[in-house]
Amino acid sequence: MKTSLYCALCAVSLQAGVAEAQPEAGQQVTRAGSQTPSTGPVEYFTGRVRVDPVWPANAHINASGGVVTFEPGARSAWHTHPAGQRLLVMSGVGLTQEWGKPVQEIRAGDTVWCPPGVKHWHGAAPGSAMSHLAVTGTVNGKNVEWMEKVSDEQYGAR
Repeated sequence: MKTSLYCALCAVSLQAGVAEAQPEAGQQVTRAGSQTPSTGPVEYFTGRVRVDPVWPANAHINASGGVVTFEPGARSAWHTHPAGQRLLVMSGVGLTQEWGKPVQEIRAGDTVWCPPGVKHWHGAAPGSAMSHLAVTGTVNGKNVEWMEKVSDEQYGAR
């Protein structure tokens, strides 16, 4: 089965199918730069976003991973994850918000747990790019439910 990866990454969220099971012959190494990055689709992101796939969900680990880089002011649309998502901020300063709660600033080294079904968004702060590693669980081949875009007013509410 072919796996496609879109974030959002959380996130980014990421959208990935379950990849074919790999033979259990030992460790496998995927070389840095060997996977093709993609641009965050305009339907799900505001601003420039780059998604670098790290690993797909498979029969052994039912979660995909990807590094998502948001340019200053870029952000995801509102979304949920059926099995949740964990983010590790790797660089820069970002913002995240759960529906109905205040916007929170996130910085390099911070982690974010997005529980299953919780409506949220994440992205870069206005004056800083931000990259995070998104680890996203998959249910029935799906790991994200995209919703409406985050308005400029919602993004700026701090």
